Amino acid sequence: MRREEIKYIIEAVLFSYAEPITVSELNKIINEELSPKEIKLMLDALIKEYNENDRGIKIIQLEDKYQMCSNEKYFEYIAKIIEPSAKKSLSQATLETVTIIAYKQPITKVEIESIRGVKCDRAISTLVEYGLIKEAGRLERIGRPIIYKTTDELLKLLNINSLDELPSIDQEKQLEFYEETV
Repeated sequence: MRREEIKYIIEAVLFSYAEPITVSELNKIINEELSPKEIKLMLDALIKEYNENDRGIKIIQLEDKYQMCSNEKYFEYIAKIIEPSAKKSLSQATLETVTIIAYKQPITKVEIESIRGVKCDRAISTLVEYGLIKEAGRLERIGRPIIYKTTDELLKLLNINSLDELPSIDQEKQLEFYEETV
């Protein structure tokens, strides 16, 4: 199969598959003897083509996954045809909880509550319902507590490729804040 044809297969898969997909998953679908580096080069070429031509759709990278989505530049036109569901906002408690999870993941509910100083059952259930966090397994200790991680949905919501793009936390200021609140 020609390289150009493989690139178009990747494009078709990204267009048809609604979820983010990894390079290794793409390689299995294509069923060719390509290295992950070659697949990544084809993805980069597609991303560049969409960006240079200011197309209505684009390919975004979320951690180690890729997804096709609409160009935010054309949101006002898309909004005219798509009925948005009621805009859901997050409470202060939910925002605090998702922030703790993003910076400390994987993390248990007890650890989150220890940091916040209050129960967080409702905040966690809201974040799971909105698809911003997920259960990432259980710890091998008494009670086998659930551990939580953020999802690609949070990355999309924040318009970032990776959690590494979050602002760093100044440990000294964090300690000062903690001492002021205690």
